[in-house]
Amino acid sequence: MAQEIETNELLDNLPPHLRQFIKPQNYDEYSSVNHAVWRYVMRKNITYLSQVAHSSYLDGLKKTGISIDSIPSMYGMNRILKEIGWAAVAVDGFIPPNAFMEFQAYNVLVIASDIRQLENIEYTPAPDIIHEGAGHAPIIANPDYAEYLRRFGKIGSKAISSKKDYEMYEAVRLLSILKEAPGTPKEKIDEAERKVEELQNAGGELSEMSQIRNLHWWTVEYGLIGTPEDPKIYGAGLLSSIGESEWCMTDKVEKLPYSADAAFQDFDITKPQPQLFVTPDFAYLSQVLEEFANTMALRKGGHKGLARLVESENLGTIELSTGLQISGVFTRMIKNEDNEVIFFQTEGPTALAYREKEIIGHGIKSHMNGFSSPIGKLKGINLAIENMGPRDLKAYNFYDGKRIEFEFESGITVEGLNITGMRNIYGELMIIQFTDCTVKYKDEYLFRPEWGTFDMAVGKEIISAFSGAADYMSFDLVNHVSSNKTIKVEKDWKQIELESLYQNIRDMREENTITEEALENIFTTLKTNHPNDWLLTVEIFELLEKTDFVSLKGEVLDHLEDVKTRRPKIAHLVNDGISILSHELIKT
Repeated sequence: MAQEIETNELLDNLPPHLRQFIKPQNYDEYSSVNHAVWRYVMRKNITYLSQVAHSSYLDGLKKTGISIDSIPSMYGMNRILKEIGWAAVAVDGFIPPNAFMEFQAYNVLVIASDIRQLENIEYTPAPDIIHEGAGHAPIIANPDYAEYLRRFGKIGSKAISSKKDYEMYEAVRLLSILKEAPGTPKEKIDEAERKVEELQNAGGELSEMSQIRNLHWWTVEYGLIGTPEDPKIYGAGLLSSIGESEWCMTDKVEKLPYSADAAFQDFDITKPQPQLFVTPDFAYLSQVLEEFANTMALRKGGHKGLARLVESENLGTIELSTGLQISGVFTRMIKNEDNEVIFFQTEGPTALAYREKEIIGHGIKSHMNGFSSPIGKLKGINLAIENMGPRDLKAYNFYDGKRIEFEFESGITVEGLNITGMRNIYGELMIIQFTDCTVKYKDEYLFRPEWGTFDMAVGKEIISAFSGAADYMSFDLVNHVSSNKTIKVEKDWKQIELESLYQNIRDMREENTITEEALENIFTTLKTNHPNDWLLTVEIFELLEKTDFVSLKGEVLDHLEDVKTRRPKIAHLVNDGISILSHELIKT
């Protein structure tokens, strides 16, 4: 299969900073063992989840055309998802949370194209195609849920992260990579798990991103729907975990009514969840999302929003009451006694925008070394600058080409040569430009004439603060490089041989070319060279159920019992494999 990115109109509209995370699926790299893992999980899911999953799951499997027998290709998924207004892209494991959610805002499903190892067939902390393709994709065929996912992406991508969030992202990504890399020493995995636990237990106030990530976890990933007494599964993490999908339905897992309080309930990605939240329906998810969004800096702005951006030490945006948007890395603010922001400052490249479009002449080339400005109302004047018309400006001696001097209520003074002003579409002043300008607060100079032209932002207050740039084209955002790279391990002869045996059985099943001699030869090699492998033995038994090779069938069952004795932790997987077969035979 060609190693190219399958596209449609939705993918064509993605901005460059999201495109950087997309990679070809490289379908030919999936081994026969990978396909066997996918098939086992999907057959198990169809058997069990038909009883406990929300009806949208099984309906969605049919609508999205996801195969039970083979790992889905992006080509096929995009062709079918297009019909319900969505698309899918392949990525390399975990990507930054803001980017993940922004993809959703564009109606694009992010799919980690790798697949879990056989050893992690029940659950993996790493995102993989089972989790994304078999978990997320079917549910988005439900219109109410799809709209929730889109809105969640739009709001979640604006959530402000803390330094700890960035550290957690890298720590979880590293843990997932190590757990899925064959042959990783246990000490390395233990060390990575300790780092994740250390960050989880660090305490402190939860950032907006932490809170919205919690909501995402307890709904999109681990959500239940219905009532606490009679819940159904819709969360992708549960739908793709053949272990936890059963565990979650027991009385050992507390079922709580879903509310915005779930934002403050942390989770541990390395362990089964002790409690889950139940929403009455998909529409209620959007109701809670809006309730939470009303608490975010995105909608509240103010000193708390700006403080979050300063603490994050990353690119963010504030919007003033005039609609002027300032994007950059915020480093400082000054507040008055009422906790109102009276001055803000960025460092490094900064851009000004209006309605998410960069203002001509105010990109990062004009503000390469940062931007700062006082905001608020003028002293002794009831009318805010932004509300002054031409006559008002003249009345207060605001003339273009004239030197002017004025004082804010905060005590900040501005004195300089007024060059010009810029207004928004409502005629409100957004920017006033000065030369030979001095800005002073108490005994501190906030701007000096020798620093160049002073562009003063006009606005009474900060009405919004959010992560990222107002206009993503203002910055070169195609620069994400994770410190943790996916590990690709060279296959030894034993692995190559094992994959060949899996492929032989797959060919026999699909082509219906079962012979006793061929099965016996494969089984003998398997038992001799790969005595601990259980899944292929189950697949061999599946083929034997269609034959009268009684003697060989007995040998295979004996071997499975031996494997279960030597490997008690996988005994239930063997039993489930046999049960799945029995269930399928009964249906036929």
